[in-house]
Amino acid sequence: MNQSEAERGGLGVESLPGDAPPPEAAAGDDLERMRTALEASGEYRVLRRLAPRAGYGDPARLPSGTRLYRALYLDTETTGFDSRSDKVIELAMLRFEYDAEGNVYGVQELYDAFEDPGRPLPDEVVGLTGITDDDVRGRRFDDAAVEDSANGADLVIAHNAAFDRPFMEKRFPVFKGKPWACSSRDIGWRALGFRSSSLEFLAFRRGFYYDAHRALIDCRAGLELLAVPLTEGEAPPMRLLRANAAKRTARLWAESAPFEKKDVVKARGYRFNGVGRVWWTDVPAEALDEELAWLAAEVYETRRPLPHLEYGALERYSARVPEAPPNGLPRR
Repeated sequence: MNQSEAERGGLGVESLPGDAPPPEAAAGDDLERMRTALEASGEYRVLRRLAPRAGYGDPARLPSGTRLYRALYLDTETTGFDSRSDKVIELAMLRFEYDAEGNVYGVQELYDAFEDPGRPLPDEVVGLTGITDDDVRGRRFDDAAVEDSANGADLVIAHNAAFDRPFMEKRFPVFKGKPWACSSRDIGWRALGFRSSSLEFLAFRRGFYYDAHRALIDCRAGLELLAVPLTEGEAPPMRLLRANAAKRTARLWAESAPFEKKDVVKARGYRFNGVGRVWWTDVPAEALDEELAWLAAEVYETRRPLPHLEYGALERYSARVPEAPPNGLPRR
């Protein structure tokens, strides 16, 4: 090998113009080397911009007969926080398939559209989302397309389903008949070592960033969190979400709890409903007797029958599950 060959090819093979990698590939290689060097120093952590994916696994490699389920991941932007008076101004939906182990396949951008709320957008909404009156003026959702998407889903997911579900049920009643899950609450992120379950915080911890507070990219970020395993070789968090969504929940009302015990029940996680003047909480259905025993020991000093309501994914996160106990509930 002569010197000119070594300088040009490095392996004794002269490099030709056609052998050079595309500029984009070379730039990507350079960026990857820089990322590796920065993170190896222990002084930096590099975040990647979230890139849309068509899928996270190859369904062609699945064993014959594997059942695939279909989920709808959705996100809304609204004029405010109260589903009774505020309205949805942007709706985005992703459709994907998944197996019993939570592996995700075939991601499709199904829908992303605006709707005119019939009044000017609040300044805080414009500042947060970047959506303007010009974006929504005269626009309307395609009801038939949204309903068709809902009918084809085995499960509907949102990152804050307790917020999105009441809005969606009001605007599209078809969602009342679908099981829902929440990628914030139905994973148990804190038990997995995360201090917060907010979408942006989880994205940061998982090593990516995105332009938040627009419906479609928020869907992409939420699905990324569900579909990518926390460590190589583990099942993705989607498996946890599916298992937790299938569980039953008991809503329990601490009727006539003594006033002096308010700090005790509040510290336990109970919430106060001002209309019914009653403290309430949600517990796993199998833990109901344990919770009743705690109330008897710490709040009432005796066992007493209390109203409760058991429900599952068809009702979870819906405003149809009351915060005050209706008449005729069973008591335990």
